[in-house]
Amino acid sequence: MAERALHGKSTIEEIRARFDADVERFSSLETGQKATIDAPLAMELITGAALACSPRPRRVLDVGCGAGNNTLKLVSKLQAGALPECHLADLSRPMLDRAEQRLREAGVHSIRAFRGDIREAALEEGAYDIVLAAAVLHHLRDDADWESTLAKLFRATAPGGCIWITDLVAHEIPSVHDMMWEAYGGYLVSIGGAEYRDHVVDYIEKEDSPRPVTWQLDLLRRVGFVEVDILHKNSCFAAFGGRRPS
Repeated sequence: MAERALHGKSTIEEIRARFDADVERFSSLETGQKATIDAPLAMELITGAALACSPRPRRVLDVGCGAGNNTLKLVSKLQAGALPECHLADLSRPMLDRAEQRLREAGVHSIRAFRGDIREAALEEGAYDIVLAAAVLHHLRDDADWESTLAKLFRATAPGGCIWITDLVAHEIPSVHDMMWEAYGGYLVSIGGAEYRDHVVDYIEKEDSPRPVTWQLDLLRRVGFVEVDILHKNSCFAAFGGRRPS
């Protein structure tokens, strides 16, 4: 991505402020990601794939956890006596507080919260059997930022562990990119009208820096997740991930 395309993007503090003010909307498993096509399906798929790769996780990291939806979905698939230690990372303290509250209500007692930028968090190497990253990596910026962050998440993943991502994505072929974004605009109009579409497109333009899923899969391989896979893709959203060799 050209550096000029990243000029003027939202700062970390601006992103934090937006999410601090939007906790209630993100506190629903079914509607917390209204603007995301197939959000409930993607959440079901990444948590299912995570447990297919690591069926008895000891420790889970949820990057950009928001109100905890993805970790909640994951632990709902496990028996009460097999719940992992859950580590939550997010810019927003109100989001972390809500996520921790909801997980405790779901029976999870071992929880650790990291407030701040995952790029600056002190993550223990080889600590996590499962890493989840839902609707967060699109906030990364240039190539070096993407590579250093995914390399850090690889180092934090336990041997044989896995990372599963669901996110907004771009497309490598410009004409296909335009077609897919037009389709996404139609989806937004269908659920909220033209004003809602313009609102969502404006904050994506200001805040986000999505990359093609093909580019991200290549990057996952490059940092060490040799086995990668795509679970789902619809318009400008995809669910995918990889496993670290044992």
